[in-house]
Amino acid sequence: MMQVLDILKVAQRNGIEPSLDLLYNKEQNIPGSIKYNISRYYAQHPWVAEDTGMLVYHYNDQKPSENYLELRYCTTGNKYCEEKSCSFCNQKPTEGCSGKQQTVDVFIFHFSSAFLYQFVHNVKLSNRKDEVLAFKHPHAFTKVFPLCNKKRNALDALLNHSYTGSLENIFVNAKVHELLLYSLDCLVDEKEVGFACKFLEDEFGRERIYQARDVLLQHIGDPLTIKELSRKVAMNECYLKKGFKEIFGTTIFDFYQQQRMEHAKYLLYEKGLSVTDVSALLGYSSISHFSAAFKKHTGLKPCDLLK
Repeated sequence: MMQVLDILKVAQRNGIEPSLDLLYNKEQNIPGSIKYNISRYYAQHPWVAEDTGMLVYHYNDQKPSENYLELRYCTTGNKYCEEKSCSFCNQKPTEGCSGKQQTVDVFIFHFSSAFLYQFVHNVKLSNRKDEVLAFKHPHAFTKVFPLCNKKRNALDALLNHSYTGSLENIFVNAKVHELLLYSLDCLVDEKEVGFACKFLEDEFGRERIYQARDVLLQHIGDPLTIKELSRKVAMNECYLKKGFKEIFGTTIFDFYQQQRMEHAKYLLYEKGLSVTDVSALLGYSSISHFSAAFKKHTGLKPCDLLK
């Protein structure tokens, strides 16, 4: 609860204790995975606030296993309908929703040092962002920043989608990775920067990259080759690989593997499926291949997540 109050007080200009009614809450707490909490509140009194983000870097060189990175956001201007879920509403929450209750929405995403290790274990640390992800920056800190359009769009998408069950898990994981990438930019410069790949300056080019990401998620259990993916989005293979790396900060293969393994955690821990079933659903030819990939990505054996 203290984490929620922290970001609410930062967002609220007058700094007084917020008076809010909880309307909706969703959380995930899968071992070895992203932990998150999304809370939607109704303000009992007029709420004066700005969309705000906070990056919390917790570092303790005496207890490295307790190191973590946390992203917290507070957004306003959305609407909540009591009669029906906004996930199935035809109106987006920021575009004239007829819901009666305007909300204050709080998002908290928690990343352990063990989870973030996958992004840096084969990378030469060349800047502050790399040092933070690898927990090589020697001092704890908190960074508060305004929300650019990219972050706000990703947060709105988490409130306004129609996915359920396994597809919802895949979608949410992808959006959380986007938020991690975009929020780390605040450690250097919060302003929007130009693209190294000039074809990304064209909206059409960027749309093709996002389309490729969506196609990968749709084939989470049916792996595609780069050639097949490039045909589906009508983009040159070289452009596709370079553009994907620039926008999402990782290669197509690494992104796909990250999403598959995060989904595997969900299927094992939340859905209680067997290792055999999960291996088959994710398109692995054998349980041993799946187990090896899972251990490499998560540091855990698949059976460790079975309840």
